[in-house]
Amino acid sequence: MKRIAILGSTGSIGKSTLEVIRHHPQEFTVIGLSANSNIDILYKQIKEFKPAFVCISDRHCGLDLYSKLKGKGIRFFLGEEGLCELVADKRIDKIVLAISGAGALKPFLKAIDSGKDISLANKEALVMAGEIIMNKAKKKKINIIPIDSEQSAIWQCLHNQDKEKLKNIYLTASGGPFHRTPRRNLKKVSVRQVLKHPRWKMGRKITVDSANLMNKGLEIIEAMHLFNLTSEKIKIVIHPEAIIHSMVEFIDGVILAQLSITDMRIPIQYAISYPERLTSNLSGVDFYKLKSLTFERPDYRKFPSLTLAYYVAKEGGTTPCVFNAANEVCVNEFLRKNLPFISITGVIEKVLQRHHNVSNPCLNDILEADAWARLEVLKIIRQN
Repeated sequence: MKRIAILGSTGSIGKSTLEVIRHHPQEFTVIGLSANSNIDILYKQIKEFKPAFVCISDRHCGLDLYSKLKGKGIRFFLGEEGLCELVADKRIDKIVLAISGAGALKPFLKAIDSGKDISLANKEALVMAGEIIMNKAKKKKINIIPIDSEQSAIWQCLHNQDKEKLKNIYLTASGGPFHRTPRRNLKKVSVRQVLKHPRWKMGRKITVDSANLMNKGLEIIEAMHLFNLTSEKIKIVIHPEAIIHSMVEFIDGVILAQLSITDMRIPIQYAISYPERLTSNLSGVDFYKLKSLTFERPDYRKFPSLTLAYYVAKEGGTTPCVFNAANEVCVNEFLRKNLPFISITGVIEKVLQRHHNVSNPCLNDILEADAWARLEVLKIIRQN
């Protein structure tokens, strides 16, 4: 039985992971849970799964939860320091890293230091510090197994294949809610419209990223680090049906694809059960009901986030970190209705233009670039 710690258990990935564990009680047990501030959902999860330890990142909310847990024999951690201490616990067999945003970076590095395999549902940390993370993981000889459906598909298609014979990988994208919307009509779209994704049910931040294809931009950089590729070998394909989750092409012309229904529990289950495959209670793809599978080139003019991503991928250094930080703040400001949806990439581009790249950054360089970019975004928004 694998003892699983879920960082970000109250978010969509965390909840789906717990559903997988419910279906396989003989295979997995929950030993640790963490959340940012949603103590109501976390407390219900604690009562059901009875973890040995929990962590709450928000200190104010943490005190409320601590009072509820007092005397129940559960070890309690608080804040970022507590999260880093939690992941080091020797009783953990595997960590599901489902914290969104740059806040995942430090516990991610600490988890690698502790020598545990990681099931990863966070793009941002690898975008920020992919080289540092992957070098550390290689030294520790641990597996970083992607949960995102596209990266999971590539991981599975490359399994036991000769990567030297790889020609290209294709990251598929549904196209989001504005796939057929002219660019001129994006000027006044509402938060509600942006958050209405046609295929996936996800958290608010990644749903916004999906609407302007920023998620694909982040995935380009993520895939470079996960699979040790140059950006030239990574292509984006619009695939509205979202049945093919990604593809790999080899030098002999053979293309391998991974297909499944649009349900995150499928890549989550594989990530935590790897190298085994377990039975699923989900329905499979019904080929007799599929009328067609379509593929299109992305519209780089309508979605300039992709052009920015390829530029950032080639620049390297601290540029990807600035790219990610600027996007996080822009998305947050959009959700607060302080920034139009169509202006997100424009603000990010301005921040990148003002950035002085550090070509071979250490962790402190990355953290400094991250902090600088966040302040620079707010300056630009206020000036406008």
